[in-house]
Amino acid sequence: MGHGECRAYAGHGAAAGSGGEQQVTLRTPAELADALPYVLGYRPEDSIVLVALHDGEAKGRFGGRARLGIPPHTDDWPSVAQQLAHGLVTGSERRGAKPESMVAFLCQDPAGGESAHDVMERLRPLAQLLRKACGALDVPVVEALCISDGRFWSYCCPGNGCCSPDGEAMGLPGTSVLAAAATYAGLQVRGTLRELRARLMPWETAAALQQEAALDTAQAALVPRILEAESRADVAEETLAVVRRAMERLAAVPTMSGTLDADLRDDELIGHDDAATMILGLQDRATRDRAAEWMEGDEASPALRLWRALARRCVGPYGEHAAAPLTLAGWVAWSTGDELEAREALAMALAADRDYLFARLLHQACNEGLDPESIRRCLRAERRGREHPNLPTTTEADAEAAPDVANQSSEVTTAVDASPGDVASADKACGTGSRRRRRSRPERSPDTRAGRRSPRGAAQPRRPRSTDDATPGGRRSARTADGPSGRARARRAVDGQGAKPEGTHTDDQP
Repeated sequence: MGHGECRAYAGHGAAAGSGGEQQVTLRTPAELADALPYVLGYRPEDSIVLVALHDGEAKGRFGGRARLGIPPHTDDWPSVAQQLAHGLVTGSERRGAKPESMVAFLCQDPAGGESAHDVMERLRPLAQLLRKACGALDVPVVEALCISDGRFWSYCCPGNGCCSPDGEAMGLPGTSVLAAAATYAGLQVRGTLRELRARLMPWETAAALQQEAALDTAQAALVPRILEAESRADVAEETLAVVRRAMERLAAVPTMSGTLDADLRDDELIGHDDAATMILGLQDRATRDRAAEWMEGDEASPALRLWRALARRCVGPYGEHAAAPLTLAGWVAWSTGDELEAREALAMALAADRDYLFARLLHQACNEGLDPESIRRCLRAERRGREHPNLPTTTEADAEAAPDVANQSSEVTTAVDASPGDVASADKACGTGSRRRRRSRPERSPDTRAGRRSPRGAAQPRRPRSTDDATPGGRRSARTADGPSGRARARRAVDGQGAKPEGTHTDDQP
């Protein structure tokens, strides 16, 4: 929790109270329900949330947490409960400590004439499945709450009269002892996932037609040059020059407090032609990897704003092109400590293109709680090596100090092997490449890849990879799951990545 720790859970019917200066103790189901947005960093909707508790003798300390959308079909509930429990327990074990117990939350508002009480009863079998799945792993669920329409119920209440059958009203947001502690620590709840994703959704305004026309023109001009080895480097330099100018314009204008107003203002600072040039240019892996070097310091904020803006410009049939700016947005967010936006941006990148290997690599590393510093170190070395080619990029001491990411995640090793152009291949600059396990893979030239994918073809349906399919209101809608159009196939010919992502996305594992 930043400033201090949160501890839970004293039990039903206990008096509310707080601990010492460095921790907040949650003693009642009401305080647990109020704590959930602060534990996650956002207000969950239509969600199953599991939160691990450690230090059982001290009544529990919050640890890792995992979230999935509630499946609409009850036949899916048993597998989802087992998958979520197993993922959180094994993830906690990899980070060094198996949970002592769990707290489960089911969050869903009424729909179709239901009452909140109806929702609670309908979800009761799911709560029982979660308790059984966790119990099978020797991690008991000490509390299971249903939160619906501003009220909550406990599925673990012993029925001694401490809880009303009609549920209990949630307190006013921001009025609990935990809310006060979070405010003091500088933490804030960032609304809902739908509001966060709205910043990354494609336009659905009249300007989208103008942007699509600019993308058509840029594609006709740039894709043939990217596919030619002689002109590919020139396109990269031209793209990065446009990116630098756009970042300078964004950096010159301070950020705004309201996300909608801030995004609208950023959109006004980027012209359609420049946006199209950047979107098409970033489909080249080497160009994208160089753009990933703007990940820290004064460069990080304008870079993140730019990648969000470019994701919003991937309109109409250019939905798959958003995989590159969404992945860059996820990388910068992760690098700067915002794991929530990182996970959502990377999940959306995989929804845009399920074969986008760089997004898969970062998504799994972020979910497994790996340290982004190992990638940052490699990117810094790549940048120094390019700017100062006569200087050594690293020392043996640096190489030994760099974490061997391949030993922490087999997916990283796979990404390095399969896609030498990816950021992960910068381990060579860190001196760690010789220690990695590698498998030989045939390389294909851009021309070969282009030959395998027709520049024009019929769209195929694609299942979105995001766990929450709710559509945000306002000027944008949820990204469609349309398959590769002719334009998208041309983009895939440039990128040429082929591994499939994981089938499950758990949002919140620190």
